[in-house]
Amino acid sequence: MPIALGAVVSEFAEAVRRRVREAREALAEAETDGDAYGAAVAADELDDVLRLARLHGVDPDA
Repeated sequence: MPIALGAVVSEFAEAVRRRVREAREALAEAETDGDAYGAAVAADELDDVLRLARLHGVDPDA
């Protein structure tokens, strides 16, 4: 049975939102721990996933 396009889009959007949440959590944790390298890595991941969300019209905070 084929997968409905809406289901694929919904799964993609949820995966993007999950990555945003995880990156924000990692950034906050690294900043709290005073881990400059971890914060830089998490900030880069957050920038990447937010760019991906914008590119595909996904509201990362929905």
